[in-house]
Amino acid sequence: MTAPRLKRPDTPRPATGIVHLGLGAFFRAFGCSYVMDAMAAGGGDWGIVGVSLRSPDTRDALRDQDWAYRAVSLGADGESSRIIDVLNDVLVAPENPQAVLDAMVNEAVQIVSLTVTEKGYCHHPASGKLNHDHPDIVHDLAHDLPRSTIGYLVRALKARRAEGMRPFTVLTCDNLPQNGQLLRGLVLEFAELLDPDLARWIATEGRFPSTMVDRITPATTDADIARLSDAAGTYDAAPVLHEPFSQWVVEDDFVDDARPDFGAAGAQLVRDVEPFEDMKLRMLNGTHSALAYTGYLAGHETISDTVSDPVFAAYVRALWGEIMPNVSAPDGVDLAGYADALFDRYANQNIRHKTWQIAMDGSQKLPQRMFGTLRETYQGGGSAPMLSLAIAAWIKYVGGVDEAGAPIDVRDPLAEKLREVLDAAQSPADKTAAVLAIREIVPADLAPRLGDPVMAAAQDIWALGTRAAIEKALG
Repeated sequence: MTAPRLKRPDTPRPATGIVHLGLGAFFRAFGCSYVMDAMAAGGGDWGIVGVSLRSPDTRDALRDQDWAYRAVSLGADGESSRIIDVLNDVLVAPENPQAVLDAMVNEAVQIVSLTVTEKGYCHHPASGKLNHDHPDIVHDLAHDLPRSTIGYLVRALKARRAEGMRPFTVLTCDNLPQNGQLLRGLVLEFAELLDPDLARWIATEGRFPSTMVDRITPATTDADIARLSDAAGTYDAAPVLHEPFSQWVVEDDFVDDARPDFGAAGAQLVRDVEPFEDMKLRMLNGTHSALAYTGYLAGHETISDTVSDPVFAAYVRALWGEIMPNVSAPDGVDLAGYADALFDRYANQNIRHKTWQIAMDGSQKLPQRMFGTLRETYQGGGSAPMLSLAIAAWIKYVGGVDEAGAPIDVRDPLAEKLREVLDAAQSPADKTAAVLAIREIVPADLAPRLGDPVMAAAQDIWALGTRAAIEKALG
């Protein structure tokens, strides 16, 4: 017998106060939970209209459940779940961009949040500037109905200004350094091209708080859906899985101070997010990417599988040894203890976080996660062989063939360009030089310093295999 479909609990539905762009599993496992808890603690109408910017899959899965779904916490000792019922609707942007703009222009909406990943910012990661040649940006400057995140934000703010309304707060939840400041710069750059008066209004009246988000959220599989349906007795087409740990640090800078009571939900509201985001981007995201590329090449499917291998357990500890001297600890945080806690999270066998999933979009991620540490290490006269090895492993990975000769499904906005330059080069040293010459990824000041150490690491990976290259580097 087929289990009955999960339905939204019979409780009063909050009015919509937030539109969220990029309604993927992470925000449903993270942001929606915080907003739900904030309303429970502090009240307010902060229901969420989610927007899928590409695919209707999430909308189609949730529609027959009245937008409710199950969030499942995967602890080392077992799992627990709760029903998340904070969504009021899910829109699919390509189907009806006007409906998305209408939702954002609704005066009751005071926050537009987003998790669109690094590539959704349509920028040059090396410089942080808007990519004027990006096809979505070219389109959005010429048309009223946008395609890009930046286009939606600016067109909606333009419409609110024309109606005499206050702007909404733009709350980014993506893993980018100084993410609010970066997004503000991109929005203003686009707005300046569209209407300089609009740009000045956004610069004066708008708010773009920076945030640091942290919760590991593995992809949900069909097997997970079947298992959870059997356990709960109701069929949920779109559950999300997550680790028990969660941290949200938010710069407390909102338009007219309008926001949910995030503090009551456990978020940290601070004046300066940078020390927290810098620590997390380098120590968590940086090592996550390093383990993803090296682990995948060595045949490990998940992060927990990777760190259960003693060579990789030693490798991630050595990575932290290179990273921590360049991290300023936030007040009250012990970096060695933070690293120990990260290792325990990585080792949680109930979190099946695939190396392939984390390996996506490396051309956008590595500049944010590793290049700052490398630059500061070199400026201080030091070396970083473990990070160099991670970059060499990424170069091997985006070549599209693993160590056994099997094809790799490389997902990256620059995948075609990377494959082209790698196929044209012969030796590991030539392949490394070709990738390090791509200025969209590697800044001109850093590339010469990366050359020799990354080339040496690449030669070991190609000659010995990734695991043996790590063993050699560890000594």
